[in-house]
Amino acid sequence: MGRKLLLEKAHVEGIRGYDVYRREGGYRSVEKALKTMTPDQVTEEVKKSGLRGRGGAGFPTGMKWSFLAKPEGVPRYLVCNADESEPGTFKDRYLMEFLPHLLIEGLIVSSYALGSKSTYIYIRGEYAWIPDILEQAIEEARANNFLGKNILGTGFDCEIYVHRGAGAYICGEETALIESLEGKRGNPRIKPPFPAVKGVWDCPTVVNNVETLAAVVPIINEGGEAYSKIGVGKSTGTKLLSACGNINKPGVYEIDMTISVEEFIFSDEYCGGIPNGKRLKACIPGGSSVPILPANLLLKTAKGETRMMNYESLADGGFPKGSMMGSGGFIVLDEDQCVVRNTLTLARFYRHESCGQCSPCREGTGWMEKILKNIEYGKGKSSDIDLLWDIQRKIEGNTICPLGDAAAWPVAAAIRHFRDEFEWHVKNPVESQHRNFGLAHYADPLEVVPA
Repeated sequence: MGRKLLLEKAHVEGIRGYDVYRREGGYRSVEKALKTMTPDQVTEEVKKSGLRGRGGAGFPTGMKWSFLAKPEGVPRYLVCNADESEPGTFKDRYLMEFLPHLLIEGLIVSSYALGSKSTYIYIRGEYAWIPDILEQAIEEARANNFLGKNILGTGFDCEIYVHRGAGAYICGEETALIESLEGKRGNPRIKPPFPAVKGVWDCPTVVNNVETLAAVVPIINEGGEAYSKIGVGKSTGTKLLSACGNINKPGVYEIDMTISVEEFIFSDEYCGGIPNGKRLKACIPGGSSVPILPANLLLKTAKGETRMMNYESLADGGFPKGSMMGSGGFIVLDEDQCVVRNTLTLARFYRHESCGQCSPCREGTGWMEKILKNIEYGKGKSSDIDLLWDIQRKIEGNTICPLGDAAAWPVAAAIRHFRDEFEWHVKNPVESQHRNFGLAHYADPLEVVPA
């Protein structure tokens, strides 16, 4: 069984409260960082750890911190991105709901490293009950001198504020989040300037997501080098995964990224296999915006190697034959699922959530939804499949923020790997209304061409 760094104490009774959290070793990293380390030393430990952003992009966290501009006399800000809106992803919610003090602890240490005296948690509107849990944890931390003025007598001041969003997926993009935090419409900004130079109120800002900031706690407690030895290659430490779809045991799992995709889906320790003896058809391994993979490309890479649950292995083969770890939203589809219908559902979501600022995304997401709707409901034409491919190609890379890419990639991967299913819908408009295409050949072993 893999090592747990974040969820180890999740099921301790009363862990949501300060007293139990403290008794179980909580806030040790704050004492260590503030009393024995300089801010630069904290950043250096995070760099040594190899921690990558857990929100989807996977950018090295320590490197991101080191980009923060430090002009004299100008405040700096840390913003926690708790706007977890990616369909299929719910691990940050789990952390905030059951281990709120772990996030607060990570925020204090990170704020110290970055010189942020006012730190914000931007939380999505739909998480209506969680801000109260966070506010209580913040009050308990303040009452015990871990927040406020002169924390632990070290001279460091820090306050944490919870800011509720209004339920917009676009505000998960860091510059749209910053705009919303400032009280404006959540439209992404053109970069440069990057938030590290001009972020909240035009001041240097770092935006990290919940899991990333929580991971700072074990890194400081155990040391960056020890953390870097967990996992494999550049996929260091542990990763939280939100597993859902056609599996026996949906939930949040913490893995050390050394297990295979097959073990994660089928072992009793994790997802427990697929219900009712059905077969695996496909999987979206990193949240709804990453490319879907058929079973034969999910369990093995195009080279015939075992596909592992880490950043490098999931991306092996690039977009033509691989996918991404993304935000860790692991969505499993069994043999009875319809890829066309699932792709339509995602297209509808991205059309609805587009901020409308860029015309390729504003217009293109609507067109993709309409065409997919026609194909799904028996009104499609053969030319529609190529038209869909053309539209997604013209959206990708042509928008201010990655929402355009997030809308295009699921459509591109669905056509790339499941084109015959789309063609079947077009050729069998009546039959397709009564039954699904089925498993077909998507689980057949791939023919590996020697290099």
